[in-house]
Amino acid sequence: MSYTVTERKLVLLACCLAGFITPLLSTMMNLSLVNIGEEFGVGSHMLAYVNTAFLLSSVVFMVPMAKFGDIHGKKKTFILGVAIIAVACLMAPLSPSFYFLIACRVIMGLGSACIVTTSISMITDIYPHENRGGAIGLQTMCVYIGLAAGPVLGGFLNDLLGWHSLFLIIVPIAVTSIIFMSRFGSEISPDRGGRFDAKGAVVYGIAIVLSMGGMINLPETWAYIMLVVGIAFIGLFVLVELRVPYHLLNVRLFKGRVFTGSCIATFMNYAASYSISYFLALYLQSIGGLTATQAGMLMLIQPAIQAVGTPYFGRMSDRLRDKRILPTAGLVISAVGIATILTYNVGTPLWVIAVTLIVVGFGFSLFSAPNTSIIMGSVEPRETGEASAMVAVMRQTGMMVSMGIAMLFISVIMGSADNLVPETYGSFITVMRYSFGVCVVMCVVGAIVSMFRGKGSVAA
Repeated sequence: MSYTVTERKLVLLACCLAGFITPLLSTMMNLSLVNIGEEFGVGSHMLAYVNTAFLLSSVVFMVPMAKFGDIHGKKKTFILGVAIIAVACLMAPLSPSFYFLIACRVIMGLGSACIVTTSISMITDIYPHENRGGAIGLQTMCVYIGLAAGPVLGGFLNDLLGWHSLFLIIVPIAVTSIIFMSRFGSEISPDRGGRFDAKGAVVYGIAIVLSMGGMINLPETWAYIMLVVGIAFIGLFVLVELRVPYHLLNVRLFKGRVFTGSCIATFMNYAASYSISYFLALYLQSIGGLTATQAGMLMLIQPAIQAVGTPYFGRMSDRLRDKRILPTAGLVISAVGIATILTYNVGTPLWVIAVTLIVVGFGFSLFSAPNTSIIMGSVEPRETGEASAMVAVMRQTGMMVSMGIAMLFISVIMGSADNLVPETYGSFITVMRYSFGVCVVMCVVGAIVSMFRGKGSVAA
């Protein structure tokens, strides 16, 4: 089916606005955690669940909501997701307890899953392949703008109006996104009339909760058990999906060398880089002596470069015959940037940190949109919903693994990041070196996989 220029613009505008919302919800809370803890009387360990609950919930619901969209309509699912987030953002400021706030974050994760699994999928469905990379690049740019704006906007609003106000700014953006998508006159339902695999959804949810819950709580003994059981459930999920006639996820997609290699590259990219902002926030404010605002302004460098470069390289990928070149180069450059962190010490100049952020940001710009375009172009049109879900799952699980690696080394070497004082600065530097040593290796592995996945083909 062909779509008009106006229809494409409406969908792209709606997806760009929604793409801004999700990372904003993920990052803007970081500088408000202290105030939230004071209001509800909870410590740093419990405060970690403010973001973890959102990330984990979004991963749990991604694959089921992608299938829901294929059956009942991607437009309908997108609007439902944005509306769920808007309602949860109206409820969160009224939270009578910390656990109510966490419940709101879980609901936001559900809404986010609806958005991220339909946005890239719909863009792929309505844009011809010669313009697809550029459109995906614009949507990805909005994601990076959200990442960049989150800490700064969150810190400013927290100081001015309190943490409750952070959620309220999401509502008008959500309403505007719904208006744009509502004006798109078509509906895309590649599996209309199909059956929803409820058994597969339950097994998948258990697998994600156990495996990710175990990963982020290492090195506790019970966390290892959770991780092993979670991996076993992932295997069970694959077996279930191979046997049911109405699958939740077509696991046979992973027989495709291009699709599988691209998904692995996505996972490695985010697993290697997501913890950078966590470590630098602690490093700059504790060892560097910067205020939260100053640290946030410096850390803007990376997402700002990503926001500027991603649309350009997304358009460039449309013109390249060998589509491995940009994402592979991006992973190599990111590895170089992350490797500079291994040289940090207690007195590292700020310009060195700025160089790290510039190089990693440039690597991300080369990688993101071109790699996503390869994934979406490697599947049939009826499979774009599932492919979009896997892009999001690989990204989010990569983020959680990145934090799991960070928490593992902090627990083993320091015990806790709460005791970050001059006497433990040396230990914290050691934690960073071990963590990012692993991250460099993951980037290199991702680059190798990216290069040997095949040149990639583009589905019409």
